Amino acid sequence: MPSLIICFQCQAPKLQLCWIIIALALTSLSCASAFLTIPDGKGRRITSHFKSGSLTSLMTSNKCHYHSKIVKLDALTERQMQFWEDVEKGLDPIEQYYMDAKGENISRVREFARRAQGLTPVPQPLAPGHQPSEEHIDGLTARTFWDLNPANEELFPWALKLEQKSGIIQAELEEKLAKGQKLFVGDSAWQSQIMGGGWSAFRLQRLGVWNVENCEEFPKTYELLRSLNIPLAVRGVCFARQGCQSGVGSHSDGRNFILTAHLGLKIPNGCWIKVGGEEREWQEGKLTILDTSFDHSTGNPTDDDRHVLIIDFWHPELTEAEKSALSFVYDLRNKFETGNIPFRTPEALRKKNEGLVGLWNSFTGG
Repeated sequence: MPSLIICFQCQAPKLQLCWIIIALALTSLSCASAFLTIPDGKGRRITSHFKSGSLTSLMTSNKCHYHSKIVKLDALTERQMQFWEDVEKGLDPIEQYYMDAKGENISRVREFARRAQGLTPVPQPLAPGHQPSEEHIDGLTARTFWDLNPANEELFPWALKLEQKSGIIQAELEEKLAKGQKLFVGDSAWQSQIMGGGWSAFRLQRLGVWNVENCEEFPKTYELLRSLNIPLAVRGVCFARQGCQSGVGSHSDGRNFILTAHLGLKIPNGCWIKVGGEEREWQEGKLTILDTSFDHSTGNPTDDDRHVLIIDFWHPELTEAEKSALSFVYDLRNKFETGNIPFRTPEALRKKNEGLVGLWNSFTGG
């Protein structure tokens, strides 16, 4: 903040004190430190940028599509303050419901909110290659790949059924590809910088909302996914194409509370995915489950395209209360971004302004 210089000569003592109050108020507003950041996939932090009256981005849309700038916020904007006030108000009844019904609290989600506001430090990595961000839930297992086996079958009760019926999805995709339909598109120029020009997607669901038009192109896939009761998280479901002789550079989305499943659909021999330094190959009809809060990258060194179905779902160690609370936070974020929440003066700022006005009036007799 530029220096605020006020000349007190020839001013009454009461008016001098009024100027001091104003100066202190302005200083407190400009010196508060708050960060709403996400990982940009290159070890940096992207701090969400807000404009008065609109919310460009809060904690990003999904791992393939960000609307953020690398900026530093010296203080919460009024729109940010409004968002976090609405978050706190909305979390209260959710916690009360689950406490009464199941005895589950959402203390980890409230800590998540404090960290996203820059009130608590970014967590430390839990393993080599782990890149946690401000969007973090404490206490969750951090693992590069989650293997499907009888010991953890209860964590993913839908997975085996999806593998068994993967032929339905493969057949629908092959039919579309055989017709030469142009399905796959990139998300944005910025996303292409991270994912590379060879990566593109066809989205069935995004941010918790099914794309009706796209789902009509894959009706059997849509019905199958809906029937399995997969605990879909806020990012989405999409077919992903990796073009021949291309790859995705190492990046991390930082969110440890969402896992990602890749169902192999059309996998040329030699295609690979690396997570936290561990490299594997996809298999057709099989799921590869990974934690994208680790650095991860992919490669297709072949002369054919690679296709997988990507499904983002909640980390199995989250409680039902936490899933509900996180869903609320991100749904509210989407409503702010789309302008569905009108602007209002945050209560904290209104009370602060009322206090300043009262002080001013007490000194000036106004």
